[in-house]
Amino acid sequence: MKKLMLGNEAIARGLYEAGVKLVSSYPGTPSTEITEFAAKYDEIYCEWAPNEKVAAETAFGASLRGARSACAMKHVGLNVAADPLFTLSYTGVTGGMVIFVADDPAMHSSQNEQDSRHYAIAAKVPMLEPSDSAEAKAFVKEAYEISEKFDTPVLFRMCTRIAHSQSITELSERVEIPLPEYEKNPQKYIMAPANAVKRHPFVEERTKKLAEFAETSPLNRVEKGTDNKIGIICAGTCYQYVKEVFGDRAYVLKLGMVNPLPEKLIRDFAAQVEKLYVIEELDGIIESHLNKLGVKCVGKEMFSPLGEYNQTTVKKAFGLELPKTVNLDNPVPVRPPVMCAGCPHRGMFYTLAKNKITALGDIGCYTLGSAAPLFALDSTLCMGASVSGIHGFNKAGGEDTEKNTVCVIGDSTFMHSGMTGLVNIAYNNSNSTVIIVDNSITGMTGHQQNPTTGYNIKNEPATAVNIEEFVRSIGIKRVRVVDPYDLKQCEEAVKEELAAKEPSVIISRRPCMLLKYVKPKPALKVNNDKCVGCKMCMKLGCPAISIKNKKAVIDPTQCVGCAVCTQMCKTDAIEA
Repeated sequence: MKKLMLGNEAIARGLYEAGVKLVSSYPGTPSTEITEFAAKYDEIYCEWAPNEKVAAETAFGASLRGARSACAMKHVGLNVAADPLFTLSYTGVTGGMVIFVADDPAMHSSQNEQDSRHYAIAAKVPMLEPSDSAEAKAFVKEAYEISEKFDTPVLFRMCTRIAHSQSITELSERVEIPLPEYEKNPQKYIMAPANAVKRHPFVEERTKKLAEFAETSPLNRVEKGTDNKIGIICAGTCYQYVKEVFGDRAYVLKLGMVNPLPEKLIRDFAAQVEKLYVIEELDGIIESHLNKLGVKCVGKEMFSPLGEYNQTTVKKAFGLELPKTVNLDNPVPVRPPVMCAGCPHRGMFYTLAKNKITALGDIGCYTLGSAAPLFALDSTLCMGASVSGIHGFNKAGGEDTEKNTVCVIGDSTFMHSGMTGLVNIAYNNSNSTVIIVDNSITGMTGHQQNPTTGYNIKNEPATAVNIEEFVRSIGIKRVRVVDPYDLKQCEEAVKEELAAKEPSVIISRRPCMLLKYVKPKPALKVNNDKCVGCKMCMKLGCPAISIKNKKAVIDPTQCVGCAVCTQMCKTDAIEA
């Protein structure tokens, strides 16, 4: 049976067919759907973990018991999971373990363009990279064979284009892998220095064996074209661009195993072509490998280390004729993202902007509070950094800073890594005001559940963390909940907590308007006789409000009746 599948969906199918028993992940675009699709198979236990470190360690636990396991994350999530990853390289596995990491060239939904191949090299573990959905499924099954054969976790690199593109995939049946009897093996799995020092030689020997495997593995293949004047080495989505541009003309070495890279295969391929090119998005890792081997090639001098490539990028680099429809001098205008109409974060951000309060931001859809016209945020670094950052900011700035600075973090991000920063604030008696914008879901990645929502990945009832009780339990005495639709209440809370001489937490709570159970109210309308065109309502940045003929206009197809704008209209022109 064949089916048109997204790359992430094909990975989930590969997990099913490979007999995987456990998948633990934290949602992060473009990796999120891997776990969501896997959760549809009852044979696989799936969960959302509080963060990527917990997910990787959970997968390790399942592997230790002998089960095939997986975790999935985006590239910056691998930074969080790096601690267990590097030691997992030493311990190896019992049941096969695969870590899926989705890179995001061009930063469609990320704060940097990180190349995860560096982690595979640094941790000395194999990494596979498919170029379409069919390979994604097939490579998953191969990854578990490699994991168990070579006693290693395997990194599996995706990117936005492969994760979210569709191609034909052939389905197979699931193969059940029976659990072995558990056997203690402290020398292998207890990484105290005395044991770890004995495991390092194993890692180095394993790397040599993997390099030998890469020479003959069908994961890497040579495709001979009709003209050997051009030889191209590529992997992943770049392979698709090369094939679309050159067809069967060029010689291509298509790499499916991107760490460790083969030596003899590359040398033999280079000897067959007149000129060798390396086409790879982001960093020149394959190119550096060739330089180390002394193999002459053209790479980053011809291709940028920035952003995504496409067919036009390749054609332009080789001086080939561009399609007539392509006009590089007049790119498509960018449409900046904005918070939705009725977004519960907007009222709090308006309050911060109105009062010219310094606000350290975090990772989530509320990062959009930094955009015009609110300009409400001063920084966004990584998950949880707002809470840790405000502590340092205030300790450095003193009383003048403390009375005008807050940090803003979402409920899911708070569970992910904001909690430890708040413990630091309480423990070190930091006079800092933390605002948790609780929209009752993980919004940015598509409404996944989190430990505060009361539901698990299958939307079944689960234990819900009570944020107020947790915050008080770590020593924060000043805790209050506000409705972000009430501007007066928000402003009073912010001013009072900033004036306090101790740590405080404001929970700005209202569910995301896009949740199915949240019912919008009737759209508001503008009374043109009352509207004076002062544009006060425009300061909210609500996409439902615009100005036409010098009067405010509300789009009834977008307005959800949140009524925040009515609190700003001095002439009462906005009516129900």
